[in-house]
Amino acid sequence: HVQLVESGGAAVESGGSLSLSCVHSGDSWNRACLTWFRQVPGGDDDVIAAIYRHGGNVWYSSSSYQSRFTISQNEARDTLYLQMTDLKPEDTGMYYCGAGNDAGRCNGGFCCRYQYRSRSGHRGQGTQVTVS
Repeated sequence: HVQLVESGGAAVESGGSLSLSCVHSGDSWNRACLTWFRQVPGGDDDVIAAIYRHGGNVWYSSSSYQSRFTISQNEARDTLYLQMTDLKPEDTGMYYCGAGNDAGRCNGGFCCRYQYRSRSGHRGQGTQVTVS
């Protein structure tokens, strides 16, 4: 079983910065792929970035996210991070980390990005970010 616990969300002003953390534990096979995504009420997942835990290859879903956000990990501490800068009101939402296995083929963030949606995938409880 995999557990993910996010923290670090807050209310900030436009242009501000936040650092989110996600402590993950459990079956290592099902934590090979780690993803940060955002949800707004009534909306679909907005996948932000993903990382392949073994090797650290990362992927971002857009140039806007890549220029402002940084996904990273402390593998020894089983902690995933999302450093966010130049926050905008449209970044408001509940931020989640998700975990999934590598399907026996993924070795990079791009391939990993949706693995948290698989039948064996997991997500945390989320942390709220509000930008005004």
